[in-house]
Amino acid sequence: MSTINYDKRVFRSVQNSEWGEVSGETRFYYHQKGNVVWAEYAGGEIIFGTLIAKVFPDDSLEMRYQHLNVRGEFMTGKCESKPEILANGKIRLHEKWQWTCSDFSKGESVVEEIKA
Repeated sequence: MSTINYDKRVFRSVQNSEWGEVSGETRFYYHQKGNVVWAEYAGGEIIFGTLIAKVFPDDSLEMRYQHLNVRGEFMTGKCESKPEILANGKIRLHEKWQWTCSDFSKGESVVEEIKA
C-alpha cells in the first residue's frame, strides 16, 4: 500500500531535458482514487494535457500522458516517476520519460509540489 496521497497536489517543472515540452510555466493538478492517479496540465508550450498513472507500493508512478502543444500538435508519451519527500514535506518527482509519437526520444525531468 502506498503512503503518499497525490490527491489535490499541484506540481511545476523545475528541470527537463531539452527536447521535452514541459517548462517552469507548466502546472500539473493531481487527483487520486485508490492506486489510480490522474492529472490535468497546461502552461508554457502546452495548451492542455492529461495523464493517467498507477501507483505502486513504493509510491512510484507509471503513467501515460497526452497533450496539445502551441504548434497544434498532439503529443503522447510514457513516464516513470520516483518520489522524494523534501525537508518541507513537499514531494519532488524524478521522472524518466519517452515520447510514444514523433521521434520517440527519451528524457528526464523533475517536478516539485507547489502550493495550490
